[in-house]
Amino acid sequence: MFALIQSAGWPVWPLLLVSIVAVALIIERGVTLRRSRIVPEGLLEKVLADLRQKGATSEMANRVAAHSPLGRVLAAGLRNVGSTREVMKEAIEETGRAVAHELERFLNTLGTIASIAPLMGLFGTIVGMIDIFAAQGAATTNPQQLAQGISTALYATGLGLMIAIPSIIFWRHYRAVVDGFVVDMEQQAIKLVEVVHGDRRP
Repeated sequence: MFALIQSAGWPVWPLLLVSIVAVALIIERGVTLRRSRIVPEGLLEKVLADLRQKGATSEMANRVAAHSPLGRVLAAGLRNVGSTREVMKEAIEETGRAVAHELERFLNTLGTIASIAPLMGLFGTIVGMIDIFAAQGAATTNPQQLAQGISTALYATGLGLMIAIPSIIFWRHYRAVVDGFVVDMEQQAIKLVEVVHGDRRP
């Protein structure tokens, strides 16, 4: 690996740094954005059962909010059970926006890496081309400098694409996952509002 880095030249170092950041973000988002952690099954049913038995209390709302991101959205509704439908929905929507923003954390960074990695590879290619032209003297050619320039150009281009392709795949995947979670939370929150206001059976 060290020999590969040496032959690729200094333009590969920023690409290696970016690749480490991309891998870290992909792993972190994969661990964080699990359905069982974000939208756990059966939480709404449990909340509705507790609501029927004990009513909405601040202790219950705090417990539900600490459970999961979905719990935070439902807890916003529980804290406004005695309010009108509009106030209850408004509280849920405000919390939902904050939760959605948290779920999208680091995705912009991953998307940026996917966009700039090919450009960084192109920059390395240009540096390599400069070395290639510099190796061509008026009378002689420097084979070592020529080989270095070719290595820098090829390695930088290849590494830039190797970073960009998986980064954009995971960025799009995680965006779709977050969108799915947001829709799921919205539907469950609407059901809570309708049950509380008597428009729907639990």
